[in-house]
Amino acid sequence: MKDLRVRPSLTAVLWLCLAVALITELINPLTSQSHSETTKITVWFKPGYPVNRFVPSNAFGAALDGHEKGEVDRMLSSFWKSNPYLDQHFTGERNSKLPQWVLIDLGTEKSINVIQLNWAQPFARVYDVEYGHFSGVDDISQSLPDVWQTFPLGKVVAGNGGKTTLRLSRGSVTTRFVRVLMKESSRTSMRRSADVRDHLGYAIREISLGTLNLEGNFHDEIHPAPNHGDQTSIYVSSTDPWHREIDKDNLIEQPGLDRVFHSGLTNGLPSLIPVPVLYDTPENAAAEIRYLKARGYPVERVELGEEPDGQFVASEDYAALYIQFAKAIRAVDSKLKLGGPSFQDIEPGEKIGLTPTGKPDWLKRFLAHLKECGHLNEYTFFSFEWYPFDDVCQPTAPQLAQATQLLKDSLAGMQDAGLRAIPWIITEYGYSAFGGVAEMDIEGALLNADTVATFLTLGGEQTFLYGYEPNDIIQEVDCSSGNNMHFLLGDDGNISYRMPTYYGARLLTHEWTQPGKDMHELYLATVDESESQAKRLVAAFPVLRPDRLWALMLLNKDSSNARTVEVRFHNEANGSESEFEGPIELYQYSRKEYELSVNKEGSYPIRNEPPAHWTQPGSTGLVMQLPAYSMTIIRGKGPLPSP
Repeated sequence: MKDLRVRPSLTAVLWLCLAVALITELINPLTSQSHSETTKITVWFKPGYPVNRFVPSNAFGAALDGHEKGEVDRMLSSFWKSNPYLDQHFTGERNSKLPQWVLIDLGTEKSINVIQLNWAQPFARVYDVEYGHFSGVDDISQSLPDVWQTFPLGKVVAGNGGKTTLRLSRGSVTTRFVRVLMKESSRTSMRRSADVRDHLGYAIREISLGTLNLEGNFHDEIHPAPNHGDQTSIYVSSTDPWHREIDKDNLIEQPGLDRVFHSGLTNGLPSLIPVPVLYDTPENAAAEIRYLKARGYPVERVELGEEPDGQFVASEDYAALYIQFAKAIRAVDSKLKLGGPSFQDIEPGEKIGLTPTGKPDWLKRFLAHLKECGHLNEYTFFSFEWYPFDDVCQPTAPQLAQATQLLKDSLAGMQDAGLRAIPWIITEYGYSAFGGVAEMDIEGALLNADTVATFLTLGGEQTFLYGYEPNDIIQEVDCSSGNNMHFLLGDDGNISYRMPTYYGARLLTHEWTQPGKDMHELYLATVDESESQAKRLVAAFPVLRPDRLWALMLLNKDSSNARTVEVRFHNEANGSESEFEGPIELYQYSRKEYELSVNKEGSYPIRNEPPAHWTQPGSTGLVMQLPAYSMTIIRGKGPLPSP
C-alpha cells in the first residue's frame, strides 16, 4: 500500500491551466427555447506538481447503538457491567478521571426524589446521582444532555452494594434525564475468579426511579420489558466485551478473513484490517493480527474502532482503549500503522449552550488525551464514514448541489480541531445510511463519483465504497425505499440488475483512471467565482494517467438542465490555446441509459443499459452535450506538462 502525498507548491515554476468552457444551454422543457451562457471551469496545475497523486488500486478500495439490555427487565439474572479495560488497573489513570455512567431517559419530565439500585458485583463505592437537561434542543439521537447537577442528597462516598434505596431530595425534582456517575469500584466479584477483569468496573442488575410518598409508597417511573425497544431508554458509557460462543447471532452473515483474502477483493494489495475496540479485547485484537501474519496475508494498516462517536462513547474512554489495543497489536508487529476511529460522520454540528455537539470537538478531546498520555504518535491515519444525507424524504437536487461543499466544510472542521497531516481514509461511503430511492438511481452514482474525486482533490488517500454484495431493497421510512448496492438481488438469489452505483464505479476505476498500480496525477478544477451558483452544478476533475492521456470527468448535477461543453487547453504562460489532439474516447451515463420505476415500496429499473461509449476521430472544435443528471468521461491526448 503506497502512501499518497500532496506535492508542495514551488515558486518559479511555469504555470499552465486546462480550461474547460461550458456553454450552458438552459432548456425550458415546455417551450423548447433556450439561451446560452458561458461558464469557465479552469483546471490549474504546475508541471509535475498536482494536488494529489494516487494509485487506483489503492485509492479505490472494497468495503464489505449505545443502548443496554438487562437493567430494567426486572430479571435479576441479567445485569449490565462496564468495560473492565477502562479501570485504572489497565489505564494507569484514576478511575475518577474516566468515570462510567448509566443514563435514564424517562421520555418526558417526571417528579423524582428516590432511586433504587440493585447492584451486582463489582459495585460502585463512590458515585453521584445527577439530573440533567439540554441547554439547547433536546435531540438525544445527536448528543446527550450537557448540563448536569447532583441531586441534593445524591452524593455517595461509601457505597455498600446490594439493593440500595437512596433518597435524592427532600422534595421532588422535575427532570427527564437521570444519571448515575460512578467514580470508584469495589473491585469485588460475584464468584471467586482468577481473572482480574471480573473484579473491575461496575455492575447493576436493576434500576428503579421515581417518587416515595409520605406513606412510604414507591411509584416507579421506569417501564420494564425484556427487550430494550419496549423498556425505558437506558444509555451507558461502556459495556463489558465478555462473551461466549453460544452468544453468536446466527442471523448475521459475515465473511471470514480467509474468504476475503481468497476472493480477489484485495487485488493482491495489503488490506486495511478492522479491529473492534468497544466490544472486544486487546488480546483478541492481537490474536487476529497474529493469525493474519501466520497465514501470510499482507497487512499494513489496522483500523481501531467501530463508530464510537455515534454510540455516546466519551473520546477520553476511546483514547484509553485505543492505547491498550495499540500496545497489544504492536507487540505482534511493530511495523503496522494504526488509526481510526471510523467516525460515524464528521459533520461540524453546532454549539448548544457551552457544549459543541459536532465531531471536531470529539476528535480534539481524543487527540488531547493521546498526547497527554504520550501516545499521539500511535495515531497514524484518520478514518471516517461518509453518508451525507439522513433525510431520504427530501428532494435530491438540493442535496446533490450542497454535497461537495458539505464534505469540504466537514474536513476543514476536523483540521481546525487538530487533525494532523496524516493520511485520510473514507472507510465507507454512500448516499445515505438509510434506504432511499436515490441510492438506486442516477443521483447515487453522481454522489459517489463526486465524493471520491472531491476527497482526492482535498488530499484524501483512500476510499472504500459500501455495497459490493448483491442486496435487497429495504424500506426504513414511509416515503422511500432503496439500498446502497452495486447489484439488486433477484428472487432466485442471483443478480437481477446492475445498478447505477456499479456503472458509476466502473467509469471511475476503468475509464477515468487506468486500472493497475501506476501513479496518476490529479489536478485542481475551479469555477469562476463570478458565475452563478446554479452553474456550479457542473464539476470537472482532470486526471493525467500513466498512459499520458488526459481523462476529464464531468458531472452535471443539475436535475433538469442540460449543458453544452466546449473543451480547450489554455497555456497561462503565453496565452496560447489548444484542444485535445487526435481521436478521443467518450463515455456517458445518464437517464438515456437508466430509468427507475416510480414505486416507493420497491422501485426497479425499467431501462438499464451500460454507459454509452463512442470514439470521435478528430477533436477539433469538440462540443459535448451533458444531459441533466449525467456522468461523462472525455479521454485523449493533450498538451503535456513539461517535467
